[in-house]
Amino acid sequence: MKFKIQNRTTRRVLLMLMTLYLSVMMFACASMDPRNVDVQLETTPPREKITSYTESLSDLGLMTEIYGTEKLLIQSNPIGDKTGSSQATGGEIPRDITEMMKSSLNSVGGNVIYIPYDPAFIQNQMVTGYSNFQEKLIPNVVLSGGITEFDRGLATKSENLDLSAGYEFKDLSDDFPSKDIDFRYGDAVKRGLARITLDFNLLDFRTMSGLSKMTAVNTMEVHKAVNEKELGISILGPTFGLKGNMKKVQGRHAAVRLLVELSTIQIVGKYLVVPYWRLLGEDAKVDNTVTDMITAFYYSQDEAGRVSNIKTWLYLYGYDVPLTGGMDGVTQQALQQVDSSYRPEGNKIGLETFSKVYTNIPITQKALGRRKMLARVYKRQKEAAAQRSEYSQGPREAKVRAESTHPKQESQGTERGRFRILDSDELINILNELSP
Repeated sequence: MKFKIQNRTTRRVLLMLMTLYLSVMMFACASMDPRNVDVQLETTPPREKITSYTESLSDLGLMTEIYGTEKLLIQSNPIGDKTGSSQATGGEIPRDITEMMKSSLNSVGGNVIYIPYDPAFIQNQMVTGYSNFQEKLIPNVVLSGGITEFDRGLATKSENLDLSAGYEFKDLSDDFPSKDIDFRYGDAVKRGLARITLDFNLLDFRTMSGLSKMTAVNTMEVHKAVNEKELGISILGPTFGLKGNMKKVQGRHAAVRLLVELSTIQIVGKYLVVPYWRLLGEDAKVDNTVTDMITAFYYSQDEAGRVSNIKTWLYLYGYDVPLTGGMDGVTQQALQQVDSSYRPEGNKIGLETFSKVYTNIPITQKALGRRKMLARVYKRQKEAAAQRSEYSQGPREAKVRAESTHPKQESQGTERGRFRILDSDELINILNELSP
């Protein structure tokens, strides 16, 4: 076939285009042979599941030890999807999140002890004779809740870009299939938004009544997006192009796990009255429920009690303040370093200073070490006081006193927001378990 080229410029353009076209076709023929079809699979080794709250859960356990909280024996009810969306959407969200809750509670450690709820397992163990209820721990509280909202299609947004250009070589011969060179580019994006909400509540195990304000309601938005791109080139008739699409969906199950872990930190922190929001990042909000409990505790103490607690907290900061006696110069100097707004006027501690010192106790291994040192000090003081008392009374009185120092285990109701006076017998028993 002969082509009649009208001028030299057209001939050069045509030669360049044909060279490009032939190069592309030679490469494509080698890779498009159906007999050479293959696909490569990516291999990913198993790894530990780590989320943005994994470290926070562990730090919460450390916080409970440093603050010397009471032991929290917590049990979880079966927790699942309360909306029915897990079945309607074909498993887009998990139907049962009890195991996620177990893992979160068991990851805290410290003074938080998780007690599983599995009647069938316990019953089967009793039948085999392997176990009984004599040494079983009884929970203080029960955690209940579930997925209460799953709203899909809250917002759908589409964005499209189409770009095309062409040029016609009018002086080419009619023997070509086309005299045009065309270029086309397309880009289409579609986005969707959904929302998941979890509700958790604490119940008193003994009375099975709800604990006031011991609740956590958290929500999270999850996204999905589809992107399609297309590139096409037509050269004097023959056309070739590239097309691809990608769909990404933010994991619904992963989002639920994040909500479970966040709710665990919140509800445990509220019950034990610790500033858990310090573990959630700089943007976390202060929990008014916890601050209200701190305020109530401040006004329930006389000035001597406030000074006593401040001294102990400053000791956890790392200041070697005297743990006995009233307000002194060493304690005042330490307070000024912790709270620059503190003014030692009248040797009184204001609510703002009291709250600031309590909520900013360092969450470090060093602070935990000083807490253990306090436990040993109080233990020795208690033993010395008991020994002095034995020398000052008869054998019968000493026996009665010895029996009273080992109280029987009783079923106790749950009292939320209890602070522990640091030299009390109850806190000593808790801290002694930390002592080597």
